Amino acid sequence: MNLSVEIDDNSGFCFGVVFAIQMAEDILNEEGHLYCLGDIVHNDEEVERLKKKGLEIIDHEKFNTLSKAKVLIRAHGEPPETYKKALENQIELVDASCPVVLKLQHRVREAFNKDEKILIYGKHGHAEVKGLVGQTNGEAIVVETFDELEQHDLPKKIQLYSQTTKRTKNLYALKEKLESQGIEVNFNDTLCRQVSNRDIQLRDFAVRFNKIVFVAGLKSSNGKVLFDVCKDNNPNTYFVSSKDEIKLEWFAENDTIGICGATSTPQWQMEEVRNHILAL
Repeated sequence: MNLSVEIDDNSGFCFGVVFAIQMAEDILNEEGHLYCLGDIVHNDEEVERLKKKGLEIIDHEKFNTLSKAKVLIRAHGEPPETYKKALENQIELVDASCPVVLKLQHRVREAFNKDEKILIYGKHGHAEVKGLVGQTNGEAIVVETFDELEQHDLPKKIQLYSQTTKRTKNLYALKEKLESQGIEVNFNDTLCRQVSNRDIQLRDFAVRFNKIVFVAGLKSSNGKVLFDVCKDNNPNTYFVSSKDEIKLEWFAENDTIGICGATSTPQWQMEEVRNHILAL
């Protein structure tokens, strides 16, 4: 098939993920082993690559049993309890928390210390959201969908924060919905601009091609958001988590194909997908 394939220059790892993986690789090259608290990035293929170099993914249950070990904190950040446990157990933390997330944690903690009521727009159970809720001793309200607002007795005045990778338009729509209910909203736009700007960039990219192949891990929240952006602007958009999921019937003779991905998608994986398509 005579296919033309182009990778989006703006896709791939954000600086927070690049920083975390570089820190991990530096230690692995020197020491051959490193614990990481949770998946270092929400991309199974990249995690497997690093596991082969000696990265060992652990959960909090395992973390709590360690003593005098070295553990990497990934870009998503961690709640205060993790740092406290590390001190108690003489665990050396390699802190690769994203600076944008750390700044957000600080703002949430400051608001909580002033007895402000806090609402966080984010995915339930997501590592970043857990880190944010931890700044409030577990008292912050988390909503993932607008319908969930009805489940809570919301105060008349609230501080609104967001997981850094949510869609800009949804966050602003949530603010408007709260205000329409008579709630005074102290609004904090805490979205990562490197991520939210990709929303705009992807719209322009998606309409340039007959087909879009979006590459991301199944666990990536950012991947789901950016895939929807592509799909909204080009209905012929396909989601894959590996090259093996690509289907020949998606494409027609002389198609132009754009390849893009999430902030958790490595460049090598998008190149692998491109090469696979060109070989069809």
